[in-house]
Amino acid sequence: MFYPFTPFFFGMILLFVIWEVIWKGIGLWKSARNGQKTWFISILVFNTLGILPIVYITFFSKTRKKRRR
Repeated sequence: MFYPFTPFFFGMILLFVIWEVIWKGIGLWKSARNGQKTWFISILVFNTLGILPIVYITFFSKTRKKRRR
């Protein structure tokens, strides 16, 4: 039987929150740096356990070249 108030349950929730925050932060940072407002708003609004930021970073994020001095 599943008991929702066990330490395992809270541990899993904490793990999912940390996972989401890390991927959301990376996705938001990359979309802001690339000037892609639609992706920024989508990643900010929708909580998808990191799936939307991973898709953005993998397929739609532009790679930036470093400037030479």
